[in-house]
Amino acid sequence: MVDHRPRDTRDARRDARRESDPEAVLVIGLGRFGSALASTLDDLGRRVLGVERDPALIQQWSGVLPLVEADGRNPDALEQLGAREFRTVVVGIGTDLEASVLTTGNLVDMEIPQIWAKAITAEHGRILKRIGAHHVVYPEYDAGHRVAHLVSGRMLDYIEMEDGFTIVKMRPPQELHGFTLGQADVHKRYGVTVLGVKAPRRPFEYATAETRIDGEDLIVVSGDTTLLERFAARP
Repeated sequence: MVDHRPRDTRDARRDARRESDPEAVLVIGLGRFGSALASTLDDLGRRVLGVERDPALIQQWSGVLPLVEADGRNPDALEQLGAREFRTVVVGIGTDLEASVLTTGNLVDMEIPQIWAKAITAEHGRILKRIGAHHVVYPEYDAGHRVAHLVSGRMLDYIEMEDGFTIVKMRPPQELHGFTLGQADVHKRYGVTVLGVKAPRRPFEYATAETRIDGEDLIVVSGDTTLLERFAARP
């Protein structure tokens, strides 16, 4: 008979189950996505508790992160580890569709305020949304989509917000070199807005009409995704 009761490691519940700490995050599933998320939160100083049912992963992360060995498919196990105390829970389970859906459903039944769930396909994501996940993320798709934009031009970083609005870090097109933003009239000519400039060995500067652009600068630009693509493709 399988014991579904949670087992603590590194005094996990003492460390991460705080007295109603609204910043604490419960991460269920410590595969590549969940472990990266949990360890980053831990590095940022956020209280985090990892939940995993695979003994091999428990052994791998024991002593590194506060952990509980438990099965999120079992609502009693979630109750025992104190899942209700967390305002934010991330379900990092991806390839096991049944475990992903059952775990998310249990959290919805517990009325967790913020449930983030990983999906590996559009159909998987629709199911998670339908049962009540507040946020569905597609790590593989999002990474591929972002990298495609980066390799297609001079963009160095790319953040797509919503409704076609994007922010990028990039090298400036050659036709801007040596001109101020007022002289180049970037917004009127290209339909995008330069938010700031980072010159070598100088601090970041919020852009004004008097800001001069040089070839070694990095610029942060916002605007419609299509217009930004055209702007970044200029020689």
